[in-house]
Amino acid sequence: MSHEPENILILIAVGEFSVGILGNVFIGLVNFMEWVKNKKIASVDLILTSLAISRICLLCIILLDVFILMLNPDVYATGKQMRIIDFFWTLTNHLNVWFATSLSIFYFFKIANFFHPLFLWVKWRIDRVVLKALLGFLALSLLISLPVTGNMHDDFRSCVKTKYRANLTLSCGVNKAGYASTKIFLNLITLFPFSMSLVSFLLLILSLWRHTRQMQLNATGHRDPSTKAHVGALKAVVSFLLLFTAYYLAFLVATSSYFLPETELAVTLGELIALIYPSSHSFILILENNKLRHASRRVLRKVLYILKRRKF
Repeated sequence: MSHEPENILILIAVGEFSVGILGNVFIGLVNFMEWVKNKKIASVDLILTSLAISRICLLCIILLDVFILMLNPDVYATGKQMRIIDFFWTLTNHLNVWFATSLSIFYFFKIANFFHPLFLWVKWRIDRVVLKALLGFLALSLLISLPVTGNMHDDFRSCVKTKYRANLTLSCGVNKAGYASTKIFLNLITLFPFSMSLVSFLLLILSLWRHTRQMQLNATGHRDPSTKAHVGALKAVVSFLLLFTAYYLAFLVATSSYFLPETELAVTLGELIALIYPSSHSFILILENNKLRHASRRVLRKVLYILKRRKF
């Protein structure tokens, strides 16, 4: 690969990384300062902070992988370093999905209006189990990530590099099946929390439809607080579903590209697409959260004021 397209890809990756870090660090700092100020943290803020931290880690792992592939791909020749990257990418990937799913489910139980006894029972107790659920998802993600370190052999990791394939054709054929099956299995696991978010989204739509219909029957305005809460939650959930779908497909492209020619370029393009999800979704969450939105406006006004003073 010539240096010019290589530099362009690196600049794009750094730009996406910077945007994502900005949004997720902002979410974490605002909630952390609120926690220090009030000596407690709301359940939704705990989920958002955990999600932001997982995305910061995911962004760092993806950017590191891009730099290695573009600048020094021979680092992966022995396989040890690549297994480490794979482990942390799998870990942060699953944490990201589970925490985002937790947010979708939390919005559903807090905002939706259903009168089923089981729904009401969970609704009244959901704040008590948020921390335990997040810790449980952390443990589950660690457990899921362990097979990555056990099934990735050095000889296979060497043969996925184009320059090594000629001398390792036989061993590559043996290890490709194990690598592919492990990666496919790990990717399929993320479909379970994704489907839970999808169900939450559909139930929120049903709840909003029933609520709107009730407002129409009572001749009440449609912009009541409950309707606004429904719409805000739907925007946050549907943005996650759409962006994660693109991220998931890009992740599959990056994974399958290890078996194709020009591995570095194909993997890097997949990772550039994957960076869009953790980079952009944080800003959607900021816009749909009253506290974060107001805090962002205050910061923006201060930045504009400082820039104006320096200019004049």
